[in-house]
Amino acid sequence: MIGQLSRRLFAGRDRALPAPAAPGDVLAEAVELRVRLGGREVLGGVSLAARAGEVLALVGPNGAGKSTLLAALAADLPAAEGVVRVCGRPAADWPAPELALRRAVLPQSAALSFPFPVEDVVRMGRAPWAGTRPADDDDRIVRESMAATEVSDFAGRPFAALSGGERARVALARVLAQRAPLLLLDEPTAALDLRHQELVLRICRDRAAAGDAVVVVLHDLGLAAAYADRVAVLRGGTVAAEGAPADVFEEKLLSEVYRQPVEVFPHPRTGAPVVTPLRGPDTPA
Repeated sequence: MIGQLSRRLFAGRDRALPAPAAPGDVLAEAVELRVRLGGREVLGGVSLAARAGEVLALVGPNGAGKSTLLAALAADLPAAEGVVRVCGRPAADWPAPELALRRAVLPQSAALSFPFPVEDVVRMGRAPWAGTRPADDDDRIVRESMAATEVSDFAGRPFAALSGGERARVALARVLAQRAPLLLLDEPTAALDLRHQELVLRICRDRAAAGDAVVVVLHDLGLAAAYADRVAVLRGGTVAAEGAPADVFEEKLLSEVYRQPVEVFPHPRTGAPVVTPLRGPDTPA
């Protein structure tokens, strides 16, 4: 059924397939981006780039604009001012079938109205490739994507019967099956246990090592410090700081951005920054 839907959606479309990216190529960028929602400016002049071979983590408090920025980079939200480019071209100029070959998006929640089995949900990620030569590898890619996210054992179960964490991993498998060079992941670890949080970030690192650009929204600063090449700290719809975690995660900045005193120290084995809230009776409010 999913294969039939794919052919209906994409058959006959003259699509240009993505060219391989070189390490460091900019696959998505925002330039002086402003986004307004409901008459309110949510992003105010953000400039940021996602590069092939890197994991870029977007961090910051609730309401800082992280998910809005991710949606704008995905061309799912229009820019009020500024520009968003995907693979060097204004995002709004890409036809939807070609955009789907270049960027894959994992939203915060995954909901389906029909009782599709897990394998069919993952196979939806292959829809943009219908009618192209890479579609010959659909079965293998679906199997690999399910194995990577550890959902193979319930391939035949209805998606609606899964737990929240299982659904999150199936949704990630769908994104991986899409095999787009730009991955945009919105809080992919939110519903996951410790093991699977680590699994998801290892997958992000593996995709970057394979040449993809990965942009991931995270609330866990420890995961961002351990796995991201670069982090962008958002505050009030602007980028307060951007750079390597070791350069950006410093106590004064984070305490101000999160309005919560923190301490930052190097991990005794890896040297990666460890961020923890200051606790105790003498902690300033």
